[in-house]
Amino acid sequence: MKILAVSDVPAPLYYEYYQPGCLDGFDLILACGDLRRVYLEFLVTMARCPLVYVRGNHDDEFLEAPPEGCVCAEDTVVTVGGVRIFGLGGSFRYKKGQCMYTERQMALRIMMAGRQLRRSGGFDILLTHAPMRGLNDFDTLSHRGFECFRELLDKYRPKYFVHGHIHRSYGPHIPQTDHYGGTTVINAFDHCIIEF
Repeated sequence: MKILAVSDVPAPLYYEYYQPGCLDGFDLILACGDLRRVYLEFLVTMARCPLVYVRGNHDDEFLEAPPEGCVCAEDTVVTVGGVRIFGLGGSFRYKKGQCMYTERQMALRIMMAGRQLRRSGGFDILLTHAPMRGLNDFDTLSHRGFECFRELLDKYRPKYFVHGHIHRSYGPHIPQTDHYGGTTVINAFDHCIIEF
């Protein structure tokens, strides 16, 4: 399965400089948040494959007007082509906003999804907006990761953990790919291609 992961800013190759056919061959698009509705609708229309998304910290409007033709994976396991995707959008709470959470609130979301996670036998991809605490995050509240993601990865050991929120333009040493245990961690800022 060929997957296009996107986050935070429209990927110029697939939007501003779009050429017919450049989205052919993708089997799935994963969107990690903070992307405009019109961009997600463009991708799902032109790629003609499923687009699964979570909300970013700037996506409060998606609660009332979600992107058409796209599948929201918030707090649920979505299966596409046999690949199980568990989604947890939002960021660490640093101001008022409906898509921001304290550590405790995020841990509660995971706990509430426990029955579904057991029923599905776990998941293959963890799809989030925020990173894990201590891996690809910063110490500032606005870019802090969640410690409970570590516990989730330790318990279910998915093949991939795909997140956004940490713009690689913030500095030269922000990796696109990392590893935690047997899980490949991908910062999908702008875009990244995954061969699953």
